[in-house]
Amino acid sequence: MISNISRLLSLSTAMIVASTAIAAAEPSAELIAAAKKEGSLTTIALPHSWCGYGDVIAGFKAKYGLEVNELNPDASSGDEIEAIKANKGNTGPQAPDVIDVGLSFGPSAKKDGLIQPYKVSTWDSIPDTAKDAEGYWYGDYYGVLALLVNKDLVKESPTDWADLKKSDYANSVALAGDPRSANQAVQGVYAAGLSASGGDAAKAAEEGLKYFAELNKSGNFVPVVGKAAPFAQGSTPIVIAWDYNALSWGEGLKGNPPFEVVVPKTGVVAGVYVQAISAFAPHPNAAKLWMEYLYSDEGQLGWLKGYCHPIRFNDLAKNNKIPKELLDKLPPAAAYEKAVFPTLEEQAAGKETITKNWDSVVGANVQ
Repeated sequence: MISNISRLLSLSTAMIVASTAIAAAEPSAELIAAAKKEGSLTTIALPHSWCGYGDVIAGFKAKYGLEVNELNPDASSGDEIEAIKANKGNTGPQAPDVIDVGLSFGPSAKKDGLIQPYKVSTWDSIPDTAKDAEGYWYGDYYGVLALLVNKDLVKESPTDWADLKKSDYANSVALAGDPRSANQAVQGVYAAGLSASGGDAAKAAEEGLKYFAELNKSGNFVPVVGKAAPFAQGSTPIVIAWDYNALSWGEGLKGNPPFEVVVPKTGVVAGVYVQAISAFAPHPNAAKLWMEYLYSDEGQLGWLKGYCHPIRFNDLAKNNKIPKELLDKLPPAAAYEKAVFPTLEEQAAGKETITKNWDSVVGANVQ
């Protein structure tokens, strides 16, 4: 998608053309009225600890007075797509209006006719490289794969992917999802493989599978979905997760246990997630209003409070909209200097290889 993080953080003026007036645009009164008439919005796969979504959802409800029906907060990107397919003719509470999925799922959902186009008021301030030109999907936030370390159990934190092979980390390493379906886990395997391959994207997926096969065989890999609860309980002392999830989970535990978030020295894979509206949304106007809120200054800063880099980050920074205290809570910029944004093609190839071959190569049933 983008060759490195500096390109995303230093986009040319031609790519970010929104004025302060455009960035501050509000949804039309007609859209607000139509959304309120529908009365509710159905989301899926939005854990409150993910990217600050708890406060973002609360902010949307408070601003517009709509109910938000939250389906399966722990669903994967693949689950979201399947939920749309399974509810094409359903106008009830199990039909999602909107989805938040890994980048590779945007184009495929468009191709399959599962999402509909909509361009938010702040459209021009979303980088061209992070959106579908026709408005079917658009980037919302990004982060890098990092290591969340339980400092009660792990005295010396790993600094790179190769370190996780050491006997010091026996029965310690977990992925934050099932690599057969969850984008976060797929990207974790890809990142480890990119490190093992010396940065060769063409070999990253295959090398990632070999890497986890070795971790599994040695007993270092834990086939448990890593997140806040198992991390706190000590069953997954090291969790491979997006940096914003790692920071959110760690901070949320309030020092019990103490934690560290490590951005690996190599194989620093950055990922953009994307938003889209279901082609069969029972509440299409509420869905559009939700998108307007997410891409407003308020919504974007809500994600930043959740340790994510919102897609309009440059536009907000240019217009002095970002409080310094928010920037200070993120890992140092130097940790991101080697970050690589895999292209859509690289992601698609990596996802296919990892999801289809995990069972045969690694053989760990992650639950």
